[in-house]
Amino acid sequence: MRTETVLKVEAMDLLLKNFGVLETERFISSIKSNDFDYTEWHKYLWKDKSIEEIHEMATEFEKKKEKSIEKNHSPGRSSR
Repeated sequence: MRTETVLKVEAMDLLLKNFGVLETERFISSIKSNDFDYTEWHKYLWKDKSIEEIHEMATEFEKKKEKSIEKNHSPGRSSR
């Protein structure tokens, strides 16, 4: 299991890579706002997806993550 610090660093890297600095800042601000309700938001995250679709998405995500880990930890490459 990743430490909380490693998790935060990896999440920030993903946000910056996918959204850029400005959109990442906007996202973080929206999450930190007092009126953001994670539980309520989470209820509607995949409301139009079947359990099979969610499972498929999770499986694909895991495969991509494993490939990324293998790529980043290949011989001759330094790790963080």
